[in-house]
Amino acid sequence: MPRESGRKLVARNKKARHDYAVLDTYEAGIVLVGTEVKSLRAGRANLVDGYAQIADGEVWLHGVHIPEYTQGTWTNHDPRRKRKLLLHRDEIAKLIGKTREGGLTLVPLSLYFRDGKAKVEIALARGKRSYDKRQDLARRDAGREVARVLGRRAKGRED
Repeated sequence: MPRESGRKLVARNKKARHDYAVLDTYEAGIVLVGTEVKSLRAGRANLVDGYAQIADGEVWLHGVHIPEYTQGTWTNHDPRRKRKLLLHRDEIAKLIGKTREGGLTLVPLSLYFRDGKAKVEIALARGKRSYDKRQDLARRDAGREVARVLGRRAKGRED
């Protein structure tokens, strides 16, 4: 059987970029059991309520929902169990220092397979306030309007 290569996206947390200002991102391996891997290969996962937490020098992923494998038996996994993340020691030390600062948290952005291994992209993020979210929406709408006008001009229509 040929080895897998490339990146296959399983789940993306769109709500995270809306609710948090992403400061830095890290790629981490994730410790899974067999039925979790099979469920992920079927493309089933939900990162919306997920967050990462550092405890005793280890990083743990909480609240990520990986549904039970449909063909699994009594060996099936708990869908919302905490899962260990695999990072280098110096990355963990850096994250410990930064999360001790006020208002910073670790949020999963995406879950994917890279070269056959399950990976999770986590972000060091600061929570946005409601006015920050409104400003982002206004900025995005203004960008769309500019692109629309420039597109019309490029086609030779001036409305």
